[in-house]
Amino acid sequence: MTAQWPSALPESPLTEAYAEALPDNIIRSSTDQGPAKLRRRTTAGVRHLQLAYILSAAQTELLDGFYLEDLQSGSLPFLQSHPRTGEEKSMRFKSPPDYTSLNGGYFRVTLELEILP
Repeated sequence: MTAQWPSALPESPLTEAYAEALPDNIIRSSTDQGPAKLRRRTTAGVRHLQLAYILSAAQTELLDGFYLEDLQSGSLPFLQSHPRTGEEKSMRFKSPPDYTSLNGGYFRVTLELEILP
């Protein structure tokens, strides 16, 4: 069973840190003359998503447990609402969460995720 993004963590990321990239799903082949040949690499590519949240210390512990235990150090996918469309998508971590300490026991966490086809 696929894990679900924990309900105790925020659904909406910080808007100024949101970034999404469409899949780079094209192979270019050089030719002797004229423009390069292009073809699709696969029928469905992986989208890349960068999100940031402000979390309390307790929420960072929850995220750590979700990443390390539930997702086996980020190796398993999970379900989360897409922040732009609201659709539930299968995602996985591209890299571990990155924490920056803020004042008052809060942390800014940056996540690099992949939206799976």
